[in-house]
Amino acid sequence: MSVEIKTLRDVEALRVVGRMAAETLMLAGAALRAGMTTADIDRIVHEDTIRRGARPSQLGYHGFPRSVCTSRNEVVCHGIPGPERIEDGDIINIDVTSLYGGFHGDTSATFYVGKPSPEARHVVEVSRRCLARGIAQIREDARLGDIGAAIEELARSEGCSVVREIVGHGIGRSMHMAPSVAHVGTRGSGLRLRAGMVFTVEPIINLGGPEVEFLADGWTVVTRDRSLSAQFEHTVVVTKRGCEILTARPGPLVNSEELAGSPA
Repeated sequence: MSVEIKTLRDVEALRVVGRMAAETLMLAGAALRAGMTTADIDRIVHEDTIRRGARPSQLGYHGFPRSVCTSRNEVVCHGIPGPERIEDGDIINIDVTSLYGGFHGDTSATFYVGKPSPEARHVVEVSRRCLARGIAQIREDARLGDIGAAIEELARSEGCSVVREIVGHGIGRSMHMAPSVAHVGTRGSGLRLRAGMVFTVEPIINLGGPEVEFLADGWTVVTRDRSLSAQFEHTVVVTKRGCEILTARPGPLVNSEELAGSPA
């Protein structure tokens, strides 16, 4: 597996677009209200991305028809925005990817709409913690398997499961590059990390089993048992002593509880 090592100039460009994507995600999350449609979220993301001088990476990607992915409740990922209305008690993942200056920034978070059930709160907060636990493993000379192992251990300890079919990915001038970053794994296995590698970590955590189904639209992925699912995602660059979160947000998310010390 050949993994591109980014230059300092590349990393700075990725930092700029990562900040843009993070701010757009914050804006969309803050706007969430029961009764709005997922198409409303798409409009907010599209308009804000264009306002920043960027463009939505997802729009037209292999035919994807919208500017953002919106994944509610049992939808694991890649939900297509449309006329469906968001209801009180829903959880919804908003996945923003922006293209600016030739580089992509990719980030997502799961938000609460109104008052979530205890089960919904549990899967969302476990997902948030799993991302933080995975990111904590990243440093030069660590292994990719360390990331997945840490995520899987935490999810299992909380009675949840990890989706295997959807993985993190390298990112840069292309939205998807090597390496593939599995969210399950064995410590000490897999690719050895080097400073300058840039990739996403984006564990999807299910309240029930890990099995998923792909719907007929060719994009939407749901839990096979229709249990709730949640996801958080950051783009990171490996450094000598750890990593830098390139999609770090300048403030807390509205409608999504932030845990003390968590980078998610």
